[in-house]
Amino acid sequence: MRIALGGVRDEAEIRGHRRTYVGALPGRLLHALKKAGKKNAVVLLDEIDKLGNSWMGSPDAALLEVLDPEQNKNFTDHYLELPFDLSEVLFICTANSLDTISAPLRDRLEVIELSGYTLEEKLHIAKDHLLPKQIKDHAIATGTLTVTDDSIKTIIREYTREAGVRQLGRELTKLCRALTLEIARADEGKSPRLHIDASDLHKYLGKPKFQSEVAERTAVPGVATGLAWTPVGGDILFVETSRMPGKGSLEITGQLGDVMKESARAALTYVRSNANQLGVDVNFLDRQDLHIHVPAGAVPKDGPSAGVTMFTALTSLLTGRRVRNDTAMTGECTLRGRVLPVGGIKSKVLAAHRAGIKRVVLPHRNARDIEDVPEDVRQQIEFIFAEDMRQVLDAALEPVVLPPESLAADSPRAEA
Repeated sequence: MRIALGGVRDEAEIRGHRRTYVGALPGRLLHALKKAGKKNAVVLLDEIDKLGNSWMGSPDAALLEVLDPEQNKNFTDHYLELPFDLSEVLFICTANSLDTISAPLRDRLEVIELSGYTLEEKLHIAKDHLLPKQIKDHAIATGTLTVTDDSIKTIIREYTREAGVRQLGRELTKLCRALTLEIARADEGKSPRLHIDASDLHKYLGKPKFQSEVAERTAVPGVATGLAWTPVGGDILFVETSRMPGKGSLEITGQLGDVMKESARAALTYVRSNANQLGVDVNFLDRQDLHIHVPAGAVPKDGPSAGVTMFTALTSLLTGRRVRNDTAMTGECTLRGRVLPVGGIKSKVLAAHRAGIKRVVLPHRNARDIEDVPEDVRQQIEFIFAEDMRQVLDAALEPVVLPPESLAADSPRAEA
């Protein structure tokens, strides 16, 4: 049985109403068990992170007893006023984010994280489920429409950017809708056979919405590709650095949280303290200002996992060595240059795979998390495990130092 908890803010929805009230009813739990007709039913508590609080009580707190197998043997519904044994019920909760779930309630849950789909998994979902469903809904005759695997992969890469397949389903709906119109416009009595290849998508879906920017963005020193975790899966982010004449100030932009700002300052301290080993002028701050920016400024960003990326981008800027355009990285870094482990490795690696990244630099203590990554993804990505920033820089930076005139030539120019 499924119980939708999104927007529920009344404790009586869980524990029921007292019979002294007009229109009193038992809670949703007992109502679901009555409907199932079983005492050992499977109950899905959907969107548990969307519970609200109000003057009518806290349903979040009411679930503390329900989800604790040591207490729910004597669960009391206010309508029944009798103990009811819920210990045989299997509760499954779903949530998009754990941040809004209270710590006591989260302690009663065994958390299983489901990461995004790989490209091959999305391809099979589209071929076996999404596309046949849309063909049926749009009344397209069997055998009339053929969509190649390359076209579906192109839709996944260039028209969607998500962990799931909802947007992919919308794009396939848009494709079938356009094809249905084309079939309707055909001569009466004729059923045209349509073969959709990757080159035909522009006609039906418009221009691509996404494209790989990794190679373009890392074409000049001072830009590094990082990996981030979001509630809807992993994503790639870019850390851009620049320098200008000044008196040694550090500017940090991109709507960053306090932790990311601290990582930026720690990166600058590391580069200054190791300037001789890195080949950087020790007095570079005497006549220059530095600017660190993380694009997508409208999106709040925080967390320590961008520390390694900031260290690499700043070192790239000051040494003139470009970051490899096929490499992304994640990890927390200390002032001494030690690389510390971070979370969300599976989601981040899947995001790198979607973006076409071939090499990923990870903290050495995250090596065990690679087992969670699908085998086909592991075979296509080279993993470099680092314990120290020296190892990260050796793996991520190109060995050639560009001369100053090349840096000026590579820098973007405004055109009228």
